[in-house]
Amino acid sequence: MVTKRNYKKENKNIKIMIIEDDLDILLLYKDYLINKGFLVSATSTTANEALKDYENFYPNLIILDYNLPGKTTGLEAARQILGKYPNVPIIIITAYEIVKNELSQDQFFTDKKIILLPKPIKLHILENNIKNLYIK
Repeated sequence: MVTKRNYKKENKNIKIMIIEDDLDILLLYKDYLINKGFLVSATSTTANEALKDYENFYPNLIILDYNLPGKTTGLEAARQILGKYPNVPIIIITAYEIVKNELSQDQFFTDKKIILLPKPIKLHILENNIKNLYIK
């Protein structure tokens, strides 16, 4: 029988990096995922140093907001990371419908482990997508 404790133990092996500019949302994601047993190893409010942050922590999965302050969008940060580490699973969260078209029309992302989730997102849906993307 699978219990909540077993889920937490299983999730402990998944190290996550979160890049989200809204500090309240970032902390909400972080607290929820830690409570579910995930290891949140790095967080940031901009994507300017996303590749450097990735290389400092080597998380198993990245959660990226699309619309971030600074020069780099979440999609551009994903491209930088995937350009060097093509097997990293990435979840991009956005309120912008146009990002779906941008992602689907870009051949670079065709064979990558990348999921686009619309905002607002229910936390259990985020958790399920993390598990599904990590297992792929």
